[in-house]
Amino acid sequence: MDDMDDMPMVEVDGRPMAVPDLVSGYHDLKRELAALRRERRGMVRTVREEAQLKPFQAELLKLQQHLEDHQRRVLVLFEGRDAAGKGGTIRRVTRFMNEKHYRVVALGKPTEEQRTQWYFQRYVEQFPTGGRIVLFDRSWYNRAMVEPVFGFCTDEEHQHFMQGVVGFEKDLVRTGMILVKLYFSVTKEEQKRRFDRRRNDPLRQWKLSEIDMQAQEHWDDFTDAKYWMLKKTSTPQAPWIIVRSENKHRARLNAIKVILNAVPYEGRNQELDFVPDPEIVVSGAQELQLMEAQRIRSGKFAG
Repeated sequence: MDDMDDMPMVEVDGRPMAVPDLVSGYHDLKRELAALRRERRGMVRTVREEAQLKPFQAELLKLQQHLEDHQRRVLVLFEGRDAAGKGGTIRRVTRFMNEKHYRVVALGKPTEEQRTQWYFQRYVEQFPTGGRIVLFDRSWYNRAMVEPVFGFCTDEEHQHFMQGVVGFEKDLVRTGMILVKLYFSVTKEEQKRRFDRRRNDPLRQWKLSEIDMQAQEHWDDFTDAKYWMLKKTSTPQAPWIIVRSENKHRARLNAIKVILNAVPYEGRNQELDFVPDPEIVVSGAQELQLMEAQRIRSGKFAG
């Protein structure tokens, strides 16, 4: 009680308040205000970024109309490490699309029956008919990266896939399928930051899977698998396009540009810049050169 009597007091709104309590409350309010300002800046940035996407999302509607008018078929593969930004990009690509003419496919583990089938069969069953576009959130390339890294397929199954996929894709393109293969590339540090955010945010925890928990541990294994996938399966008929995705917005915008450039649709807005940013989008061949140079410098692949 003596300590309270000795404590300096001030009057706030007609009530006595100890100065230390007032100072503590001031600092709490200051932190809360800073958090609100950060949130506001984030909201303003998000609104600005979404506005930048809209003209290109309008172009995707023209692309859809072209596909319907000419009965063309488009397949877009979204590949890359966990937390590389595939899902967010798919949502931006499809946000304003006509739902009747596109489908997003994210297949789970194959059933026992499917495991006895031709490997590509369950993917072929999801292919678009004329006038449609299908976007695969991970595709048959699971067998090039995820499955061999985690032991979900045998070495023989992996080798058979690597030997057969090039011919499979050449046949798709030869028969009129427009095939776009996007690989989202993220740094190890940025992947960890995104995993930590998922782990600590109750609204994002559902995104964190058992596989995600091991992704950092197997980073080098995935990098080696990525190299051989690009080396063996990036062809003139079905090339890989690498999308640097440390900055999610720039990755989304440039991925949309790549998709738009894959289809010669009518009515393109001549005021828009459809050229992908070379800092964000590189060819599979360029990525291989960068990875090989890194191996020479440091003794192992990077990327």
